[in-house]
Amino acid sequence: MTSSAQKNRRRLQRLLKCYPPFLGAGIKVKRISDDLRTIEVHMPLRFWNRNYVGTHFGGSLYSMCDPFFMLILASHLGRDYIVWDKAATIRFKKPGRGLVKATFNIPEERVKEIRAQADTQDKTEPQFQVAVIDSDGNVVAEVDKLLYVRRKDRQRTRSQTISQPQEKFSLSPNGN
Repeated sequence: MTSSAQKNRRRLQRLLKCYPPFLGAGIKVKRISDDLRTIEVHMPLRFWNRNYVGTHFGGSLYSMCDPFFMLILASHLGRDYIVWDKAATIRFKKPGRGLVKATFNIPEERVKEIRAQADTQDKTEPQFQVAVIDSDGNVVAEVDKLLYVRRKDRQRTRSQTISQPQEKFSLSPNGN
């Protein structure tokens, strides 16, 4: 691994260690591979991430899965590409008790495929899935992530952007 890659990995680990949503939920990034393709995340059950019935709060389970596919892909595509999280779905399979883990990985072949699509199309929207597992290996939740990827040098025309009409919002009972 080059010293630049090591520096990027260490910087990412430091940033994620201090990331407020992770601190608040007790989420810990346990491992980032040398090639920045795999990230392993753990979250123990604590009083501050426990819900009313004593299991992991669903929002914390999602938080532990939120940024990682986007971070991995952006680091491998480089600065010439825009990478955004576009949508996510979480399916709870069983109550989370104790330590839960998730491992995120994007193989090199998949990155090459996404790069080729972004280079030849206006955009691409790759999908990824990760399982949150407990210490016994049982699936607690499944998270699907949809990302948005395009080259920065591809100018989007006004007709390509989706504009939603702004809804009027009012706090008064008669809508004025």
